[in-house]
Amino acid sequence: MTKKEIRSKYKEIRGLLSPSELEKRSEMICESLFANFQMTEKTVSVFLPIERFREINTYMILEKGISIGARMALPKINEANLSMKHILYESQAQLDVNNLGIPEPRFGKNVNIKDIEIVLVPLLALDKNGNRVGYGKGYYDRFLKKCPSTTFFIGLSLFDEFEEISDLEEFDIQLHFCITPNKVHRFV
Repeated sequence: MTKKEIRSKYKEIRGLLSPSELEKRSEMICESLFANFQMTEKTVSVFLPIERFREINTYMILEKGISIGARMALPKINEANLSMKHILYESQAQLDVNNLGIPEPRFGKNVNIKDIEIVLVPLLALDKNGNRVGYGKGYYDRFLKKCPSTTFFIGLSLFDEFEEISDLEEFDIQLHFCITPNKVHRFV
């Protein structure tokens, strides 16, 4: 399937999840993340969920990360040039929902991309090689390309299925891992 077809399919499937099922899957992913990856004292990029798209509840990851001493960095997008920077999360008072529905920090200390050790990557679906399908703007592919080679890219997926992506492009960035409700998948 093409990325466009996959996006359509998984937006529809997500829409069918009940709020309790979404929360249950989010909790399972959070538990698996902290059970399988050492995040204490690490600088971690974590996206916050676009609620209307029924994304994984990553607030629990944010809170748990802070409680174990991780430095949690939140992405802030620039729609004009499709880039992303990161700001250190300090409090809920920093957050505002942008016009795309993404909760992001309005102010705070910038985090250098070279300091980010783990990037939690949003996705709609992925293939068996760790190629992901996002929303199509390319924010994450541009950002991940600039990360140090030692940075881990960990996708978070509500679903355990893999898709065949027929229109991969050279600028698509592979994930190192993906956490689903039932498994941790390693790709590279």
